[in-house]
Amino acid sequence: MITEIAQIDVKPGMEAEFEAGVARARAAFQRSKGFHGFELHRSIEKPRRYRLVVKWATLESHTVDFRSSENFTEWRGCVGHCFASPPEVEHTATVVTAEA
Repeated sequence: MITEIAQIDVKPGMEAEFEAGVARARAAFQRSKGFHGFELHRSIEKPRRYRLVVKWATLESHTVDFRSSENFTEWRGCVGHCFASPPEVEHTATVVTAEA
């Protein structure tokens, strides 16, 4: 399992539209091979900044299967017009966990 972390800055005044677009794109992610869930986080200090945290079975599930699919096209159609700049994307592997 890998985690994709996308930092996304949106255009001023488009925060609500972006959040609604992510909600509409939920089905596109859910249809994707290797998808295991996502969360959208909004920065408190920088309210135009978001982090989309997506769980994928493998790196290729995101970089190959999703990005070359119609689901990716649908995702970008829902939210791409809100981007102030291209998202910064990283992939991580969990090395330590803790629960309350």
